Amino acid sequence: MTTSDELPIKSNSDVVLVRQHVRTAAVNVGLSLVDQTKVVTAASELARNALVYAGGGQVRIEIVHNGIRRGLRLAFSDDGPGIPDIEQALTDGWTTGGGLGLGLSGSRRLVDEFDLRSAPGEGTLVTVTKWAR
Repeated sequence: MTTSDELPIKSNSDVVLVRQHVRTAAVNVGLSLVDQTKVVTAASELARNALVYAGGGQVRIEIVHNGIRRGLRLAFSDDGPGIPDIEQALTDGWTTGGGLGLGLSGSRRLVDEFDLRSAPGEGTLVTVTKWAR
């Protein structure tokens, strides 16, 4: 069983809305305050990446169940230029922008499951899941 919501990411105000929706969903799933903060931080980083590097995208926020476990799955997608070297993009400190290069690698550390699919000219899909403990 899943419950989902989709939001556009086209502006900085949309990034704020994504954070708010993810926080609400994290509370509904029963994530601890620490895990709420982790998943909201990851969502903020991934939404900002979609905006900055792809000119925007969308996120699907899903409450998911795996047996008795409940979790929150976020799927960020865009039609941007794609990532030519995923391994390099997941390296701490690597950036094509002016940031610290911790967005993707940091987001990966904050969640329980992380999947990144991308290719040059094909956009990017990042799916993350955080399970209630």
